[in-house]
Amino acid sequence: MNWQLQTAKNRLSEVVKAAKTQGMQIITVRGKAEVAMISLEDLRRMRRAGKPFGKSWWESAPKVDLAIERSRETGRDVDLR
Repeated sequence: MNWQLQTAKNRLSEVVKAAKTQGMQIITVRGKAEVAMISLEDLRRMRRAGKPFGKSWWESAPKVDLAIERSRETGRDVDLR
């Protein structure tokens, strides 16, 4: 699942729980995937696999569609008279 940074900060406990129960959670900044949160158990499993950490992590990461749709809504009209 993808989380915008501000949402992840506000709902950190949910992000942590999701990483433990659903797998890797992607955190985006300005619509671009920047970091991933994984459970400690997933990290340990990857290290036991004996591969270099970066390669192990990348190969085991679920393939996700990182395309994010932004709202085209421009807000409300304001009468400044």
